[in-house]
Amino acid sequence: MPLADLPMQPVLETVGVYVAAMAGALAAVRKQFDVFGILVLGWAAGLGGGVMRDVLIGATPPVGVSDWRLVVTALFGGLTMYFLHPRLERARRVIILLDAGALAVFTVVGAVKGLEHGTTLVAAVIVGLVTGVGGGVLRDILTGEVPVVLHHRQLYALPALLGASVLAVLWSLGALTVAWEVGIVVGILALRLLALRYRLNAPGPWRGTGAGWTA
Repeated sequence: MPLADLPMQPVLETVGVYVAAMAGALAAVRKQFDVFGILVLGWAAGLGGGVMRDVLIGATPPVGVSDWRLVVTALFGGLTMYFLHPRLERARRVIILLDAGALAVFTVVGAVKGLEHGTTLVAAVIVGLVTGVGGGVLRDILTGEVPVVLHHRQLYALPALLGASVLAVLWSLGALTVAWEVGIVVGILALRLLALRYRLNAPGPWRGTGAGWTA
C-alpha cells in the first residue's frame, strides 16, 4: 500500500492545517483584522504551503481549493482563534508550539507527497521544505511582516531541511515506514523547539576578513 494511502498521512495533514490556521488567525487578530481577514489568514497559513507544494509537483487542482475537508479544517482553526483569542493570545507559547508542530508535520507530508508523485529525491526535499515554511511565509506577507524564515535568522528552515533529507534517504532505501514518519515529525519539532529555547540562530552577514559573522 502506498504511503499516501495510509491513514497517518491524512491525519497528519489535517492536524497540521488546523494548528497552522490557528497561528495564522492569531497573527490576524493582533493586526486587528476583521472576521473575514482572520478566516482568510487562517486559510493562507493552513493551506498555503500545500497549495505551493501541489503546484510544484503538478497535483492540480491544489488541496487548498479542492479538498473541502481541509478547507473546512482551516476555517474552523480560524474560527477557533476568532472566538477564543482572548485566552489563547495570552498563551503565546502554546501558539509557538503549534507553529513548530505545523512546520514539522507539513514538511513530512509534503516530502512524502512529492515522492509519491514521482519527484526526484532532491525535488522531494525542496517540496517538503516549501510545504513546511510556505504557510508561515504567506501569513507574514499578508500581515505586512518580513517572513520569519528570512528575517530573524532563527533555525526555522534548517530543521525542516534536515528532516526532509532524512525522509528522502529512507525512501530511497525502501525503509520509510509510518513509524519513521512520526519519528521525523518529532525530530523536526524537537530541533525547532531547542532552537527557540536556546536562541540558536543562523549566522548573520559576513563582516569581512578576520571579522567573522554578525551575531
